[in-house]
Amino acid sequence: MNAAPRNTENRDFVKQSSLYQEFLAEREEILKHKWLESERLGYDIGFERALLDWIRKHRDNWRASRRPSAGGDIERRAG
Repeated sequence: MNAAPRNTENRDFVKQSSLYQEFLAEREEILKHKWLESERLGYDIGFERALLDWIRKHRDNWRASRRPSAGGDIERRAG
C-alpha cells in the first residue's frame, strides 16, 4: 500500500531534477534535427542517425550556449 505514494514521489523528484530537464531539452533538439534533416533529404532518417549526426555537428555548441557564463551578462550589457 505504501509503494504507490513513494513511486509518485520518486517520479516527481526525477521530473524536477535538472539532469532530467537537460535530457528532455537535448532530446527535443535531436527530434528537431531529425525532422529538419528528414525533410531536407525527403525521407525519415530515424532517431539513431539523427542522434549521431546532431552529436557530431551541434551538441558542443548547444551545450555551451546553455551553460551559464560567469559575468557574460555583464560583458554583453557593457559592450
